[in-house]
Amino acid sequence: MQALIEKVGSLSPQERKALAVLLKQQGVNLFEIAPVFKRQDGEPLRLSYAQERQWFLWQLEPESAAYHIPSVLRLRGRLDLDALQRSFDSLVARHETLRTRFRLDGDEARQEIAASMALPLDIVALGPLKEGALARQVETTIARPFDLERGPLLRVSLLRLAEDDHVLVLVQHHIVSDGWSMQVMVEELVQLYAAYSRGLELALPALPIQYADYALWQRSWMEAGEKERQLAYWTGLLGGEQPVLELPFDRPRPVRQSHRGAQFILELDIDLSQALRRVAQQEGATAFALLLASFQALLYRYSGQADIRVGVPIANRNRVETERLIGFFVNTQVLKADLDGRMGFDELLAQAR
Repeated sequence: MQALIEKVGSLSPQERKALAVLLKQQGVNLFEIAPVFKRQDGEPLRLSYAQERQWFLWQLEPESAAYHIPSVLRLRGRLDLDALQRSFDSLVARHETLRTRFRLDGDEARQEIAASMALPLDIVALGPLKEGALARQVETTIARPFDLERGPLLRVSLLRLAEDDHVLVLVQHHIVSDGWSMQVMVEELVQLYAAYSRGLELALPALPIQYADYALWQRSWMEAGEKERQLAYWTGLLGGEQPVLELPFDRPRPVRQSHRGAQFILELDIDLSQALRRVAQQEGATAFALLLASFQALLYRYSGQADIRVGVPIANRNRVETERLIGFFVNTQVLKADLDGRMGFDELLAQAR
């Protein structure tokens, strides 16, 4: 089997795709049994489908901060600036996405990866600030727009409040990152800084592939017949036209979206949390399925519509090669429920399950 995989890996992307089509006719999915191969030198760096969507949205609203992925860290104590800078240098060298920008090649966008790139820390001396003023400064830093054609698409700002008090603001554009990726970057940053600040070296485990390799693999997989299969499945499940959820809002939605939303965080007490988990377990469902069904029932009550669809983000990292990559993998899955006034909650939960 290993010899066969190595032979497949030596094929060009076009040959590999043709082989996948032939094997598919015999009921064999090449992309399930073979790893994601590293790209060959000189291959056009096509965008993943998720990146293509982000590129299109950026063309429409280049000044929007709606697709910025931030992380804010409060650093108290002595800070070794040289070790911090070296840590970011190592991250940029390790992850190609941190050196990537985008350009049009004819009618199609391409990734352009720099062989190396300097990413200097943007140090802003602020002095002591009240929390409200600091929060506004952080928001302003996060909202600064990116230029996808010029890059870089990672911005690092260090807000200095005192010699031993700093706020580190990391911002990436969604086209090269997602929430999982930001967690990977922060984890590796902490490991690198811990070593460098003590004068030690650190070799992180080698990455089996880079994001551009995954993007090419995804394109080949979809173009070998998977796209048609998935389209047929989702069209059969969701239909052609998607219903608009009509909720009784207190004001009409603005014509132009500002994306200035808000969060409402509700913490369930321990007794209620445990009771919900017990009910879910009794019904053979997860706590997530129970809460989803509850939310769908609430939307049905407010709207009176029988066809309720909820979008849920999924990590979309089904390949082991992608676990430690920084890149845009997350996708939104539509979970559909068909309700009526005579349905019991157990029936709705069975759908969610």
